[in-house]
Amino acid sequence: MSRYWSPVVHQLSPYVPGEQPKISNLIKLNTNENPYGPSPRALAAIAAGVNDSLRLYPDPAALQLRQALADYYALEIGQVFVGNGSDEVLAHIFHGLFQHPAPLLFPDITYSFYPVYCGLYGIDYQALPLDDAFELRVADYLRPNAGIIFPNPNAPTGRLLPLADIEWLLQRNCDSVVVVDEAYVDFGGQSAVGLIGRYPNLLVTQTFSKSRSLAGLRVGFAMGDAELIQALERVKDSFNSYPLDRLAIAGATAAVEDREHFEHTRQAVIAERERLVQGMTGMGFQIPPSAANFIFACHPQRDAGELAAQLRERSIIVRHFRQPRIEQYLRITIGRPEENAALLAALGEILGSA
Repeated sequence: MSRYWSPVVHQLSPYVPGEQPKISNLIKLNTNENPYGPSPRALAAIAAGVNDSLRLYPDPAALQLRQALADYYALEIGQVFVGNGSDEVLAHIFHGLFQHPAPLLFPDITYSFYPVYCGLYGIDYQALPLDDAFELRVADYLRPNAGIIFPNPNAPTGRLLPLADIEWLLQRNCDSVVVVDEAYVDFGGQSAVGLIGRYPNLLVTQTFSKSRSLAGLRVGFAMGDAELIQALERVKDSFNSYPLDRLAIAGATAAVEDREHFEHTRQAVIAERERLVQGMTGMGFQIPPSAANFIFACHPQRDAGELAAQLRERSIIVRHFRQPRIEQYLRITIGRPEENAALLAALGEILGSA
């Protein structure tokens, strides 16, 4: 630690992203990237943008992309905010909407960036336990709060909260913002976007990193009442007026407009998820219902850390969280058919050698 650091830096516990190893012939199932490539239209739009215009700043308001998203979700452009990945969007939300005297509420098993943001911005929080089936109990959130945030489907469990439960919570929590983090919603959930017109305190976040196969482009967005969007714009313009570059705006806009590619790859991931669940449950794994592009699995007779290590020896990387309640679970990204087949074969070999 350096004596030149600001005091807050000494207190931070930074987020640790999924490993990006440099291993030959790797089957990488640890960071929930989409196994199918981006829309060809998105790639063409990015390539077309590589020209002399890159000497110019991008549109700070990203109006082209925001209009495409507004059209797609039947919203007004003033109800859409875009940023450099959904992590930046979430950071602006924490900074601009959650800094109040009461604690922020989110699940105890959830996206591990949430407590990191709380540390960065000095936000008090309470992590409310999921039940034994890893389901969120909305009644637990009816208490004084500075805001509520949860992923839907949740990460890393993959469990989906029904839209009716979200609306029940919104009806009873009117005095603070409720953020539904829908990074994985396209793989089996119903978006809460349709509730925005009735609940001015609802904010929905999504990303291009998962179902749009553009994790490398870094584009995220939020949708909600124009008043909430204005708060995020004020924070953005006090931090970085140009969060999205020209190529990101062009590629993301084209991806939104290519509905056929989106639907095809989304359904392919869903089908492979069900095949992988069937194969692993047949080996004795216990897997909660997943509506995401990953599964959350444990084996009653085998240590999760040992399984992850043995898979790694076979050049298959999965995510193991060493934290209370879930230390015996592995989060496994859905891969291509041949990758999932290799995973099943490796697991069969490992379990058969016990």
